[in-house]
Amino acid sequence: MQVLLSTTYFGPVQWYQKLHRADIVLIEQWESFLKQTYRNRCLIATTNGVQALTVPVERGTSPLIKDIRISDHGNWRHLHWMALQSAYGESPFFEYYQDDIRPFFEQRWDYLVDFNEAISLKMCELIDIQPQMTRSTEFIPEPIDLTDYRSAINPKHPAPDADFTPKPYYQVYAQKHGFLPNLSVLDLLFNMGPESIYYL
Repeated sequence: MQVLLSTTYFGPVQWYQKLHRADIVLIEQWESFLKQTYRNRCLIATTNGVQALTVPVERGTSPLIKDIRISDHGNWRHLHWMALQSAYGESPFFEYYQDDIRPFFEQRWDYLVDFNEAISLKMCELIDIQPQMTRSTEFIPEPIDLTDYRSAINPKHPAPDADFTPKPYYQVYAQKHGFLPNLSVLDLLFNMGPESIYYL
């Protein structure tokens, strides 16, 4: 199976399931940037329910995702890391993985697509999956030999996906909120650790 995916910031479990199960993965970098998508946000579970963490971006002359720069506005790196510590500090595997994750909130990347790629490579390493990932070299409006998930994997309006049924796994706040499906892969990793690969 060959799939076409948008770039994501600590993407949802569904996105990583596609990485794990596909033979070849093409990451779209020639599409126009869309607000309120996983391209620059992730969803985590907190004591108050689901919280979105959004990377601020700068709009330059080009709207293409490959040209979108990360903004340093609002001390977001520190705020995101504090939110993760607060949300997952009591999870079974936060301490085990925190040294791998913290550098993403200490170092600076210029471009969102580079930042997201570095994150996805590290997450694949930690979960122990080895997808064949490459970036697109042009915009593909109507993919022929690729299964297109660019707009299907969406926080606001997800499309039906017969290959993805979120099954409950242990979550810190499940007693309070019930199981919260398809959160950031960080939720899976911090709660399930080395078992994450079996969930995917």
